[in-house]
Amino acid sequence: MSDLKNSLFLKALRGEPTERTPIWVMRQAGRYLPEYMQVREKISFNDLCRTPEAACEVTLQPVRRFGFDAAIMFSDILTPLEAMGAPFDFSQGGPKLERPLRDEKDIRALRRYPSLEGVPYVAEAIGLMKQGLGDRTPLIGFAGSPFTLATYLIEGGGSKDYAYLKTMLYSRPELLQELLDKLGDQILDYLRMQVDAGVDAVQLFDTWGGILHPADYRTMVLPVVRRIMDGLKDSGVPRIYFLKGSAPYNHLIKDLDVEAFGVDWTQDLSLAIDQMGGKAVQGNLDPLCLYGDREQIRRRALEICAKGAAASGHVFNLGHGILPKTPISAVETLVETVQGYRKE
Repeated sequence: MSDLKNSLFLKALRGEPTERTPIWVMRQAGRYLPEYMQVREKISFNDLCRTPEAACEVTLQPVRRFGFDAAIMFSDILTPLEAMGAPFDFSQGGPKLERPLRDEKDIRALRRYPSLEGVPYVAEAIGLMKQGLGDRTPLIGFAGSPFTLATYLIEGGGSKDYAYLKTMLYSRPELLQELLDKLGDQILDYLRMQVDAGVDAVQLFDTWGGILHPADYRTMVLPVVRRIMDGLKDSGVPRIYFLKGSAPYNHLIKDLDVEAFGVDWTQDLSLAIDQMGGKAVQGNLDPLCLYGDREQIRRRALEICAKGAAASGHVFNLGHGILPKTPISAVETLVETVQGYRKE
C-alpha cells in the first residue's frame, strides 16, 4: 500500500474527520467518457481488460478529467472466471457464457488457481495504475461476490428472473453452496493478489445478492462474504461491501468486519447510517439523477452530503454504476458540488 493515508477517501473509510466529503463513482472509467470510447474503437472489451497499458489509461481518464478523490481499477467482475474454466464473451453486448454451469460435473470442473498465475495482467495493470496516480489519488481494487458471480455462471449471462439460479437454490442448495465455496476461495485469493500489487482499498460488489429472501441471503450469501472479508482483515487496506438493494438486509450485514458499506439509492442514507452500527457509508445518489437539470443534481447531492455528515465516515458515490448516456456536464456539476460542500 502506498503512502496515501492522509487522502480524504481513506480517512473517511477509517472514520477519521475530513474537511470535505470525498467522491468517486462506480463505473467512472467507462462509456460516458469520449476518451474511453476512443480507446474502445481500437480494442475489444475483453482485450482492454487483459492489456495493462490500456486498462491503466482508462483508469486514469476520469481522474484526469474530473479530479475524483479515488480511482477504481478498470476490469470486470467476471475477469477471474476465465482461468477457472468459464470464459465469458462480451462481443454481443452483455456477457455470455457458452455453457452455463447447472450440474455437478460443470461446477466441479471449475479450477481454483493462484491469481498471480491465472490473471497476471491484473497485477501488472495495478502496478502501472499506481505509477500513474502517484501519491495523489488512492486506487480501489475490486471483485464480484461469489453469489453475484454464481448468478452469471448458472444463468449464462444476465437474467430478469434468475430462474436457473433459484431452481438450484430451492432444489439443490448443497450444490449451490459448493459453487459459492469454490468461488469464495478464488475471490479471496484474487483480492489478496490485488492488495499485494498495491491497491489502497478493496470493494466487494454484490450486485445480485439482493434478489433473495433475507433468510436465504443469511444462509447462502452472508457466510462466504464474511469469510472473504475476514480473510482480508490483516491486509492493511479498508474493505467496502456493496450490496445492491441492501435495505432488507442491513440488520444482517451490519456486523460484517468491514470498514464501510456501499448504499444504493433505494434507501434513505440517514436510516442506513443508523442501521450500520457506526461503520462508514458510501453512496447514494440515483445514477439517473445525472440525467436531470443542474439544480436537481446540486440539491440532491447536497442533501446526501448533509446526511452523510452524521456518519462516522462518508464517501459520496452513486447508488450504482454511472450510465453510458450521462452528460459530462452533469458529472462536472456533481463533483464541483460535492467537493465544494463543507460540513457544518
